[in-house]
Amino acid sequence: MKPKVVVGVGGGIAAYKVAFVVSRLVQDGCDVRVAMTPSSLAFVGPSTFGGLTGTQPILSSTQVDADGTVPHIDAARDARVYLIAPATAGMLSQLAMGAADDPVALLALTVQCPIVVCPAMNDAMWRAPAVQANLAALERRGVERLGPVEGHLAEGYDAIGRMVEPDEILARLRERLADA
Repeated sequence: MKPKVVVGVGGGIAAYKVAFVVSRLVQDGCDVRVAMTPSSLAFVGPSTFGGLTGTQPILSSTQVDADGTVPHIDAARDARVYLIAPATAGMLSQLAMGAADDPVALLALTVQCPIVVCPAMNDAMWRAPAVQANLAALERRGVERLGPVEGHLAEGYDAIGRMVEPDEILARLRERLADA
């Protein structure tokens, strides 16, 4: 049986990097199901992930697939790891509060597997006490964080806040899958 990986795509410019991660996971033989926040659709389209995985992304908390399954429940079942990237300041807040306002946050409540978040945001947001408090709350619950790193930001300068590169994400997910 193929290892099942769930990928939640947040609404940030780094969402384009997630397509590479999903493609490589599929090439590794994983069964990948993607969920997308409404704001992620401004950065990458659902047809990209549908084409890579062969499955329509989860775009709504009330979505029902053509076969009658409820995807946020079905995708969570037997998942070995849940990646959320880019994890924006808003996404981290939702996750810390246990909100289920979109399919990505909803899946964080339904999965029974390790969750890995890859923060990506402006450096001022990253340093904000509220963001740091949300990260601390998530880490106390066992959510693993990769990054962010220093690098070129969408604002046009170098600072902390850049999402880690796809190869680093893939390496960690492969380790998680090997341990599961």
